Amino acid sequence: MATEVKLPRLGQGMESGTIVRWLKSEGEQVAKGEPLYELDTDKVTQEVEAEASGVLLKIEIPEGEVEVGKTIAFIGKEGEAVTEVEASTPVSDTKTVADTVEQPKPVPSRSEPTTSNGRVKASPLARRLARERGIDLAAVRGTGPEGRIVAEDVERSEVQAAAPKPVAAAPSGEVTSTPLTSIRKTIARRLTQAWTVPVFTLTVSADMTRANELLARRRELEPDVRVTVTDLLTRVCAQALARHPEMNVQFTDEALLSFPNANVGIAVAAPQGLVVPVVHNAEQLTLSQIAGVRGDLVSRARDGKLRAEDIDGGTFTISNLGMYDVDQFVAVLNPPQASILAVGATREQVVPRDGDLEIVPLMTMTLTCDHRAVDGATCAEFLKTIKTFLEDPGLAL
Repeated sequence: MATEVKLPRLGQGMESGTIVRWLKSEGEQVAKGEPLYELDTDKVTQEVEAEASGVLLKIEIPEGEVEVGKTIAFIGKEGEAVTEVEASTPVSDTKTVADTVEQPKPVPSRSEPTTSNGRVKASPLARRLARERGIDLAAVRGTGPEGRIVAEDVERSEVQAAAPKPVAAAPSGEVTSTPLTSIRKTIARRLTQAWTVPVFTLTVSADMTRANELLARRRELEPDVRVTVTDLLTRVCAQALARHPEMNVQFTDEALLSFPNANVGIAVAAPQGLVVPVVHNAEQLTLSQIAGVRGDLVSRARDGKLRAEDIDGGTFTISNLGMYDVDQFVAVLNPPQASILAVGATREQVVPRDGDLEIVPLMTMTLTCDHRAVDGATCAEFLKTIKTFLEDPGLAL
């Protein structure tokens, strides 16, 4: 009997995903554990592996948004019969925003949305979008099967509501429309959420003389492992979190969650958008081990190969823009984490010391904190520890 391939739940809270493309065609042999298709979730785009070996007998859903648990394909023996499955249609059709702009299609007219037992029929993703954007589903016209409201309907409704009347036609050839990816939508949603959090910021500068000497020495001793400032920061912050466990927390409406391990996220500017892969249990790793993990994560982030587990579970984030020649900045909180460290470039500056003037390499750091979860004095002590560890890195190694 053919095996049904169902859309898996790849992370907590995942309700649907978008099939981007199949890596195998119907009739091809498939081995268990071999990449089968690419799936775009609200966190990452990743390859999903086959859970069985055999022939890809039929692809039920070539592409588009699909609910978790829906049958999307069948794998079995060559020539084996495939049982038709019910409601194998994607949650939404595969039209992009660009398709809508370039090839307008009429939206089916409905006097009122289809309901089931008094409840509006809508996909889970459509319900979530409507809830986040304050849109009444009862006022949205559904274009899905049997009048079901899909995510595109909610987005279209929001655009129509916000559009000025009348809308002036844009000059031909000057305006382009690029559909938002799931990752870009998630970035927008999470950063908007972050601005609703009551935060405060603290700034210090650290003398990087010994830290730079340590990094240079490490590169001499281990030329195959390039240890960077970000790696040292990850190690230092992990040790500081272990010393100040009250900083390794997340705020919820019901409780303050404390975590036993320092899972340090590193903000990475990837082609598809900002992603934050996580170095898990960083307090248990050596500087060289952190460098290896960080190198792998950053490489896969830029290639769009991160897995859900690579970005889940972070308890603290580092955003380092020093390599872009930025002196100082304030990073936006990464909810539900309680703090994020923004790191600027190291600059040689004249500093008065013991009555003399010295030229010292200073690096400026700004800590953004969720005031609901942590207090100013607590964060100040934590930031002081980070500064101390950077100025005397032997204390954190």
